[in-house]
Amino acid sequence: QVQLVESGGGLVQAGDSLRLSCAASVRSFSNYNMGWFRQAPGKEREIVAGISRNGRVVYHADSVGGRFIISRDNAKNTVTLQMNSLRSEDTAVYYCYAGADGENRWGQGTQVTVSS
Repeated sequence: QVQLVESGGGLVQAGDSLRLSCAASVRSFSNYNMGWFRQAPGKEREIVAGISRNGRVVYHADSVGGRFIISRDNAKNTVTLQMNSLRSEDTAVYYCYAGADGENRWGQGTQVTVSS
């Protein structure tokens, strides 16, 4: 099983940047597709970005395209989400996700709050 620990959240002002990191405790990190989800108060969890096992295929939701960038380092078992030009509507708890062969795991989440 994979264990995921997020870090990097915080309180920022609109227009600022944040970098979220997710450290995975697993032997075969490169076997997992990785992603970031978020959940705002009163809303359903939604996907923000995803990245394939080898990092060659990435997906970013329309709402964050051009502002957020997902990347991974298979040698360090980490996946990051660089968030630029943050907006108040980006305020949410952000969850790291790992998926492989029917196994789906989420981290405990990290709070991102953007003040306008």
